[in-house]
Amino acid sequence: MAGKKDLRIRSRVISEGANRMPNRAMLRAVGFTDEDFKKPMIGVASTWSEVTPCNMHINELALSAKAGLARHGGAPLIFNTITVSDGISMGHEGMTYSLPSREAIADSIEIVTGAERFDGLVAIGGCDKNTPACLMAIGRLNVPSVYVYGGTIQPGELDGKPVDIVSAFEAVGQYHDGKMTEKELHKVECSVCPGPGACGGMYTANTMAAAAEAMGMSLPGSASTPAIAGRKAEECEEAGAAVIALLEKGIYPRDIMTKEAFENAITVVMALGGSTNAFLHLIAIAHSAGVELTYDDFERIRVKVPHLADLKPSGQYVMQDLNDAGGVTGVMKLLLEQGLLHGDCMTVTGRTLADNLAASEPLHEGQKIIRPFNEPLKSSGPLVVLRGNLAPDGAIAKMSGMKKLRFTGPAKVYDSEEAATEAIVRDEIQRGDVLVIRYCGPKGGPGMPEMLSVTALIVGKGLSGEVALLTDGRFSGGSHGFVIGHAAPEAQTGGPIALLRTGDMVTIDSETQRMDFDVTDEELNRRRKSWVQPPLKRTSGALAKYARLVSSANKGAVTDLPES
Repeated sequence: MAGKKDLRIRSRVISEGANRMPNRAMLRAVGFTDEDFKKPMIGVASTWSEVTPCNMHINELALSAKAGLARHGGAPLIFNTITVSDGISMGHEGMTYSLPSREAIADSIEIVTGAERFDGLVAIGGCDKNTPACLMAIGRLNVPSVYVYGGTIQPGELDGKPVDIVSAFEAVGQYHDGKMTEKELHKVECSVCPGPGACGGMYTANTMAAAAEAMGMSLPGSASTPAIAGRKAEECEEAGAAVIALLEKGIYPRDIMTKEAFENAITVVMALGGSTNAFLHLIAIAHSAGVELTYDDFERIRVKVPHLADLKPSGQYVMQDLNDAGGVTGVMKLLLEQGLLHGDCMTVTGRTLADNLAASEPLHEGQKIIRPFNEPLKSSGPLVVLRGNLAPDGAIAKMSGMKKLRFTGPAKVYDSEEAATEAIVRDEIQRGDVLVIRYCGPKGGPGMPEMLSVTALIVGKGLSGEVALLTDGRFSGGSHGFVIGHAAPEAQTGGPIALLRTGDMVTIDSETQRMDFDVTDEELNRRRKSWVQPPLKRTSGALAKYARLVSSANKGAVTDLPES
């Protein structure tokens, strides 16, 4: 395409010809002029909301993106979609809505963009599900688009030490164990979230922001710029300009979101020691973009990529520290120099990843957040796929910071997070136990709830690494310890985890990547024959629809797989 005047703008169907007059009349009411009808119409998908600090500032960022679009020849329109707060919904029934919200966000962006015939899109997200949802919608729509991450929160401070939201969850465990008074617990509560931005460690929001930048769908630096930085508003304006340039050049998301781009995202997630949720979300985004991505791809990349980042939850530092040391862009520059990234991948700048990184600064001299390649925290990525007779379709373990690589112990089995929480508080869970929480998968939860409250209680009671936790649900990016999630097939569909009984000996071995329980085939067959599938927990509403449609965790827990 030669330039703006030659753009084949699909939104012109609403502005050309007398029969389109009513469409134009409605747009005039929202501020369009005759000149605007000649321009590409660009949507700005805003996830602004007051329900979470992750998104409380995004309205201003959306206005900056709109200004950038208008300044560079676009006719922009802001529309909103939902968000939920993972931190606030954690530990109770509200968490069942968290993963389904990803589908609702993606669907709503697709619906508005498709219905209004937008020519391009700027999508701005914050909390955990926003980034994957926006990228899923972008992959489906395949109109020129840029994703902007709302940015990380600053760490709080308590008694001269940095604290964050995970500090609050772990403080609850310390309180229940008598190690903290109610007054001290209140001080933690009042200190951990000082303002706007997503949870500050290498938790799910920051993990997926890093993945988006590595994939080439965000502008360089987007992943690590803090929410309160003035640079974030500038980035939104630049995103508006970038969308117009992509439209002029005829560069579409599926030109950027290639298999190699997903491999770059996985590489960065492994080097940073990101959240286990990256498996769910990257597989779901790949599905939306028409790219085949499986656990085998994660494993193939994991063994080649060292874990370099000393970041929370298992390390010392937070995303703002990484930003001050050179950011995700600096990490990517290092990985490219080591031959671990595909530098020829196209990005939303209209240039290749290698070209972008050539113009970027390296990690700062003397920084301590990213380890040298010859002194990694772990010689391979810490996010490990396990298989065995407990999870033949796979389960995901995060082994960063773990001294034990193998764990054998008796199972203590609970059919809900609530029952398991009560057992921990009553001190029923002891060193050496394998705590199993099942019927918490995508269908069984429904919604595959995160278990940060449970893992935080375990840490708070001094049992981190001394108790293994296995679930067909999932974990917050803030969880750490000997935890294994995403066990598939899930209990609700008759997966082997449904056949496990209290007292069965379970062995989890991250080196052989096996997870098995010591039961004979004959006994397993007897249990399978006697197992009765429980009814879905919801029979109406959003969660019922979700439970009926959702795929297995190893397929990304998506709701739009074709019928087999």
